[in-house]
Amino acid sequence: MRLDHISYVASHDQISDVVNRIGSQIGTAFVDGGIHPKFGTRNFTAPLLNGQYIEVVCPLDHPATDATPFGKAVKKKAETGGGWLSWILSTKDISGIEARLGRKSIPGYRKKPDGTDLNWKQIGVLGTLEDAQLPFFIEWVSESHPSADGVAVAGIKEIMIVGNKNKIANWTDFVDLEVALGSCNIVVNQNPQEDNGIISVKFDIKDRVVAIS
Repeated sequence: MRLDHISYVASHDQISDVVNRIGSQIGTAFVDGGIHPKFGTRNFTAPLLNGQYIEVVCPLDHPATDATPFGKAVKKKAETGGGWLSWILSTKDISGIEARLGRKSIPGYRKKPDGTDLNWKQIGVLGTLEDAQLPFFIEWVSESHPSADGVAVAGIKEIMIVGNKNKIANWTDFVDLEVALGSCNIVVNQNPQEDNGIISVKFDIKDRVVAIS
């Protein structure tokens, strides 16, 4: 299990501006990731160090957006102004998580503009939809990975979350988070005046640190 990527939401009208802004902040160009036809969303991705990446995703005017947990989560976040959606952990075998949660994972698919197919399985988005502090889980089926799309110069240093440490620990009690997160640090603070979820991510970029909220 490892930290695979982090997800940021923008509206369909603002996604280009958000991609340009974050790309400039982390010194890395985003690439068009294509459409998720099953979820009614589309994304742009930028590679990060340590085989990770960041995506900026937006909802589309599509029936699947309201029919799937991921589509609903993206749309809900976009309607409240956008921002950080979730942190995502990857595994080589998602069956153990399926058994723990008592349900099957959902297949995901997108075709990049260059024609490359990406396939994966994901589970736990319902948990994220209900409580945004919680990560969800993914197993890549295709060999291609978005961290290879471009040259990475930034690495995730810290993820700051409003939430409850015990709830995250209970949700991820089968995960050795210290190993999964590697050099990334998770800071969880309770704040009854703010909604649960990621409020800021710090990136190491050569000789400087950039915080994006």
